[in-house]
Amino acid sequence: MYQIVTMCEGHVPQIAALEAASFSAPWDEDSIRAELDNPLALWLAAEDGDGAVLGYVGSQTCFEDADILNVCVAPAARRQGIAAALMTELEARLAPKGAERITLEVRASNVPAIALYAKIGYAQVGIRRNYYEKPREDALILQKSLLPLP
Repeated sequence: MYQIVTMCEGHVPQIAALEAASFSAPWDEDSIRAELDNPLALWLAAEDGDGAVLGYVGSQTCFEDADILNVCVAPAARRQGIAAALMTELEARLAPKGAERITLEVRASNVPAIALYAKIGYAQVGIRRNYYEKPREDALILQKSLLPLP
């Protein structure tokens, strides 16, 4: 079982470790910690009963546009709905603050993530050529409206 909470200082080393284990260009502890003081940022962590971080999502919002910076779930905790729960909770917290749409980039080869994002309502709106490094790869730009349906 897990709960989704707002990221705090105690989460930073665990999130940095997940970043290093999961991404070719990970954020370091100082960069993640800086998000705690960023008024545009909202980062959430899924933690187990012992406070271990199972996954996280980080975002920044400027006016009506929110951007997801990172989403990650620990390998042993994948395929349990944690990423979808983190994304859904993030959306629920951003919409009342005036965010109207949320955007993210995903590696074009990351088929499981693309499928997850499509399942929870994200659609491709563009491509960023050669966006990623290590290896060099295009990013699909995905977006979802946070506005209520008419």
